Amino acid sequence: MKLGLATGYWSSGPPPGIQESIAEAERLGFDSIWTAEAYGSDAFTPLAWWGSQTTRIKLGTAIAQMSARTPAATAMAAMTLDHLSGGRFNLGIGASGPQVVEGWYGQPYPRPLERTREYIHIMRTIFAREEPVSFEGKHYQMPHRNGLGLGKALKSTVHPLRSDIPIYLAAEGPKNVALAAEIADGWLPMFFSPRADQFYRDALAEGFARPDARHKPEDFEVASMIPIIPSDDIEAAADFYRPTLALYVGGREAMAAVPTKMVQDLALIGPLAKIKEELPTWKKSVLTQMLVFGPPQMLNTLAELVLS
Repeated sequence: MKLGLATGYWSSGPPPGIQESIAEAERLGFDSIWTAEAYGSDAFTPLAWWGSQTTRIKLGTAIAQMSARTPAATAMAAMTLDHLSGGRFNLGIGASGPQVVEGWYGQPYPRPLERTREYIHIMRTIFAREEPVSFEGKHYQMPHRNGLGLGKALKSTVHPLRSDIPIYLAAEGPKNVALAAEIADGWLPMFFSPRADQFYRDALAEGFARPDARHKPEDFEVASMIPIIPSDDIEAAADFYRPTLALYVGGREAMAAVPTKMVQDLALIGPLAKIKEELPTWKKSVLTQMLVFGPPQMLNTLAELVLS
């Protein structure tokens, strides 16, 4: 099991103490750090800024939203960051949901699986840099077919440091998870629970079995945010995470209705002895990397728990 640091969404500004947490994560041997975006800060700029102060740790977006950028723009950002970091970049992308896509980006939200397949295909063609990019899909066309007629197929002026920049797909639901196993290099689940491990394995197996699948289970990454909240008071620890669950399952007013059992299915909370007892179940699951968060002084405890 590997360990990553999730920096999360920004609220009114940068997360307090995050630069100290990143420095400590690298010192402790964390595998990666990950940024996020919704409808505030973007995922790439903080990663470049914070990543410039590191030398070893991998840098990932969890997630860059597809509707925020064309496939070419996302590929450009990925190649740029990969060069600047010396080949340490992991590109996590996702379709997000209609509330953000239509409400914030002012874009339609049609057929996310089909659109994702086209998006990743275009990016891989750009990374390969074997020929000018020409693509005729249902959602993306390069060159654009309804413009002035002056566009032509182009090839990136930048030679990618790596032509196989890892792509992680944020996915929920069996069809989307299978798509991740088929066309991506890793999967970014949301609200991961080891109780659903067989469901995850079955969905991934469908993707791995497809003729053009890129990976086998043994070389495919599954990285998920896993809240680890040590506390002698289980209810207090659950209360710390309840607002996050409530936001996604029913809005802030649903917070009181989120049962403690649900929190414990999705997070490691409570006394250290309880967390240590439960950790083997998580380590036996399909998960390959736990993405955790916390202040610098807490990261050592998390590293000792997960990496021991």
